[in-house]
Amino acid sequence: MTSKTPAPLVTPRLSLAHTPTPIVRTRALEVLGLADRKIDLWIKRDDATGGPEAGNKIRKLEFLLADAQKKNATTLVTCGGIQSNHARATAVLAAQLGLKSVLMLRTTEAMDNLPTTGNVLIDRMVGAETCLVTPAEYRDRAAQMAAIAKDLEADGQRPYVIPEGGSNGLGSLGYVQAMEEVAAQVDAGACGAGPFDVVIHACGSGGTAAGVALGAARSGIATEVHAMAVCDDVAYFREVTERIIGESRALEPTLPVPARLVIDDREKGPRYGVANDDQKRL
Repeated sequence: MTSKTPAPLVTPRLSLAHTPTPIVRTRALEVLGLADRKIDLWIKRDDATGGPEAGNKIRKLEFLLADAQKKNATTLVTCGGIQSNHARATAVLAAQLGLKSVLMLRTTEAMDNLPTTGNVLIDRMVGAETCLVTPAEYRDRAAQMAAIAKDLEADGQRPYVIPEGGSNGLGSLGYVQAMEEVAAQVDAGACGAGPFDVVIHACGSGGTAAGVALGAARSGIATEVHAMAVCDDVAYFREVTERIIGESRALEPTLPVPARLVIDDREKGPRYGVANDDQKRL
């Protein structure tokens, strides 16, 4: 494969992630007795993007935090579940950049009952301020974070609000960039001949799906993208991804029509972070 060589994105970004991340072939289907399917399966190791801030969210935050710095922000405000990877990554990077962070976290627990392990522990270690909300309150998270930002402004701070998962048109450019990275790896012979038939990823807030669909088309690495919903449903994510794709294309007018995006909500667990019986058997 010789991938397309698109013009560089013009939107500013910080260099925060440890990239390029590896792309490796997995034998998982053989282990599951599915070798006869003749599927050549590769995994992009975006768990290896950094240290305590590692994970896919850092790619979005490279663009979002460049914008925060441009606007002279002093405090980052974002949201997520109680053990949110995105919130943790935001808090860690805020500390690295000399910024404060306020995390609005969804939970049914009181502050005294919060876990002292995992991302909650890291949030505390890097000095993040935590604001707990109920699931019902979290449904109106944009308004909740706007109110937090207003209070911060009244206190003399300059807040920068980052949506759930870093998922807006600006953050989504992180995965446009990531697909260009994959295309370069394919051209270098790191993962077979390419292009891929399909790119598959988990979908929790829609920004990765939008960026992968745009980036796959832009770099020519796939014509189809499957977003596996971990929450909500097809109708919700169709609306969200269409909005984010429009925002990204407004920021970067040379972005093409995205690859075909298939949203699949059939493999959700009972609730966020809880596997169903079939997933446990795998």
